[in-house]
Amino acid sequence: MEAVNDTKKFLNSQFKMTDLGELRYFLGIEVDRSEKGIFLSQKKYITDILEEYKMSGCKPLKLPMDTHVKLLSTAGELLPHPENYQKLIGKLIYLTITRPDIAFTVHVLSQFMHSPTSVHFQAAKRVLRYLSGSKDQGILLASNSAAELQAYCDSDWAGCPNTRRSTSGFCLILGNSPIAWKSKKQSVVARSTAEAEYRSLAMTVCEVLWVKQLLKDLGLTHLGSTPIFCDNKAALAISANPVHHEKTKHVEIDCNFIREKAVSDQISPTYIPTSEQVADVFTKILTVGQHKILLDKLGVHVPSHSA
Repeated sequence: MEAVNDTKKFLNSQFKMTDLGELRYFLGIEVDRSEKGIFLSQKKYITDILEEYKMSGCKPLKLPMDTHVKLLSTAGELLPHPENYQKLIGKLIYLTITRPDIAFTVHVLSQFMHSPTSVHFQAAKRVLRYLSGSKDQGILLASNSAAELQAYCDSDWAGCPNTRRSTSGFCLILGNSPIAWKSKKQSVVARSTAEAEYRSLAMTVCEVLWVKQLLKDLGLTHLGSTPIFCDNKAALAISANPVHHEKTKHVEIDCNFIREKAVSDQISPTYIPTSEQVADVFTKILTVGQHKILLDKLGVHVPSHSA
């Protein structure tokens, strides 16, 4: 604390600033400290969005997107004022800082920013209805869990109906705390589920290596090999087999990259059943029950005083 106070004094001598004390609220992010750790949420931010779009009293939903709907770029009528849709999606993107449960839906909706239609706007408003029933939800950065890094990766093969590209999803968990997640469309069309999963695995390995280097700079130097959980046995077999088959030549760079990191014991590709694959949240819309189960495993919580 002495070093912290000296730093504050120095900054105060150079800039006009005010010490507001312990962090409670910053740029729409609410910080609640307890014995369990630091709980991050955006309840007020959600409330403001609902009021702005006159949906404060709407009926809440249990999923952010309809499981039976595939959004097409040509569905519906073009919006006369697309900026309303663009503004809403921008707000939802910022909300994914503490709400990984809407990351996949926002990823899908953001693909229609240039030419949004009435159907896309209705899908975006459905996200608001989902948020209205879970405003207290956020992520807990646990204070009593071990400093062990693990990752989950998944893909939804040819899931995009407009381009038939696959969606990659991953999340990184340090102890019991989610620290990184992403839902992203792959840059090329995958010709098999194994290829789609393998590209997702490669993207996850890159993120793991970056995070491990960051944690090393912060003093966590004994993290060991990081397990990366994948539910596709074919992709795991490719990562373990040094022989290149004809079917894997087009992903040869990813093959060599992942195998090199596995041999050097920086990562450990590990099988996990699909029912326990946390990264499913970032590649597809699930059933209500499975959605809740995986969010619990991911580390998304509601504070105890709100339960």
